[in-house]
Amino acid sequence: MATNVFRKKSIAQIQADAAAGFSDEGIVPGQPGEETVVTLRRSLGTFDLTMLGIAAIIGAGIFAMIGQASFKGGPGVVFLFIFAAIACGFAALCYAEFASKIPIAGSAYTYAYASFGELLAWIIGWDLLVEYAIGNIAVAISWSDYFTSLLAANGIHVPMSFTMDFLTAKRGFAAVNEAIAGGASLESLQAGCKAAEAAVSCAQVEAHQAWANATHIAGIPIIADVPALAIVFIITALVYIGIRESKIASNIMVGVKLGIILLVIILGAFYVKTENWSPFLPNGFGGMMGGVAAVFFAYIGFDALSTTAEECKDPYRTLPRGMIYSLVICTVLYVVLALVLTGMVSYKFLNVGDPLAFVFGPEGVNIPWVSGIIAVSAVVALATVLLVFQLGQPRLWMAMSRDGLLPKIFSSIHPKFRTPWFSTILTGIFVAVPALFMNLTEVTDLSVIGTLFAFTVVCAGVLVKDKEFAGQKRFVPYLNSMFVAPVIFIGVWALILYYNHDATHTFFTDFAPTADDIKKGVTTATGVFFEKLPYFVFAIFSLVMTVLCVIKRLSLIPVLGVMCCTYLMTELGWTNWFRFGIWLIVGLVIYFFYSYSHSKLNQTPAEGEIAT
Repeated sequence: MATNVFRKKSIAQIQADAAAGFSDEGIVPGQPGEETVVTLRRSLGTFDLTMLGIAAIIGAGIFAMIGQASFKGGPGVVFLFIFAAIACGFAALCYAEFASKIPIAGSAYTYAYASFGELLAWIIGWDLLVEYAIGNIAVAISWSDYFTSLLAANGIHVPMSFTMDFLTAKRGFAAVNEAIAGGASLESLQAGCKAAEAAVSCAQVEAHQAWANATHIAGIPIIADVPALAIVFIITALVYIGIRESKIASNIMVGVKLGIILLVIILGAFYVKTENWSPFLPNGFGGMMGGVAAVFFAYIGFDALSTTAEECKDPYRTLPRGMIYSLVICTVLYVVLALVLTGMVSYKFLNVGDPLAFVFGPEGVNIPWVSGIIAVSAVVALATVLLVFQLGQPRLWMAMSRDGLLPKIFSSIHPKFRTPWFSTILTGIFVAVPALFMNLTEVTDLSVIGTLFAFTVVCAGVLVKDKEFAGQKRFVPYLNSMFVAPVIFIGVWALILYYNHDATHTFFTDFAPTADDIKKGVTTATGVFFEKLPYFVFAIFSLVMTVLCVIKRLSLIPVLGVMCCTYLMTELGWTNWFRFGIWLIVGLVIYFFYSYSHSKLNQTPAEGEIAT
């Protein structure tokens, strides 16, 4: 069994399986001898894919989290955007490499199946569920917040109990009641909630009102985020109808979104005060890296394009170009926008949920009509992100179903709309129902660590397949890392020790809780050790990779992709690693109880042996 779980599918076998269909609706009836296999409709070109990539990338990250990242890193957050873009760039080249060789729906899952075998492929498929489906729950909730704020600005007020999740309302109600028990009045809490030292935030006061004013059934308040449910149903219906209709809607929405962002950049440039850029790194390197989750979340999305491989007109050319073009365009926009925002308003005031609207509001340059336009654009932007990820998840399930790792109905293609109908409906339910009730602030980091893990595996997959790809047209040219990798490794450590010798020594030897640790709830030496554990693991891992580069003469670009992505994972803290580990264990239980025995390679061992 230990060998069978690593059974691989050859690239030729993957392509043959996709061509065969593996679908409950696989045959369209016709005249005898004229039946045809139902396949996905190929209608996406380079422009469509680039627009879909921009639609996925530019969303909650740029409209909400760029403020949080700027608050932590100051104007120097642009360096973090560039570093994250470089890491994503290495990963994008590796995705492009696989996409040009295996233009099949399934993304990193399919690539892992060809490179590492079935077990890791399942792990990646389960991991991507975090990025696509669970990540979309958070996007749906964010969309609801912007949408209800936009309605309120125009005099339309939806009851708070229908615009908030149950957990947020419950926690806010408890926090306000605790403050009232301490002697405060509700009126004083409302009046002072905007102050930095406020006992409760304005959001908690609103949550208290939602809980207090909600309709109760059997003593239980009925609180649900109804707009989040509605937008997921609308987007799911659009995806169900077909890729052609989805791409038209996406292209229109992306056009609107880009126009608004360019308006913010161009108009905002006239209000930039260069003194706001000094100091450029007010909180140092550590402060800048504190925004890594927010910044990387802003880049999540370009990899979702690889799930549309079977709907591209010429996937060998258009798919790699679409990923790379969209990543480059978004990086330029992010860097320029971060400079404009931190130039218009001091970074100290940007820890808000709507930074683009904030800088044009009363606390900024006070241009109300621009704030209104930005609110509209945020609603559009988040809808496009929902659209792309609702496209991606069903196609991932479809690929896993073809391999027998999920029931066959997951790969059933609708005979009229030519879309994976069951997987699309299930994705809609999977996203919509939790979005009604759940507070998913914590899963943002989980989504990021899951995506970085997938990027790492894809980059490593190119290393595994490097000899097989030799002699073919390459998006990742072979560059010998034998000498470059040791120079980079030694150079980085030399710089760290030269500029931060004392801090480095303290990091590795002192485990006493600092003031920052205590703020995060870490009060023991053991807790500090666990907080530092990911960095220790990365230090050992980077040394091992450097040695392998010397011995195996590995290809440089995928090596850099692996190293950049694993380093960014270390910045997410051990708690997120622990949660991610629990999520993977649940996936492994499902694999060994169902997927292993139902795998098509398990049913046809002869083919599985040939494929390996």
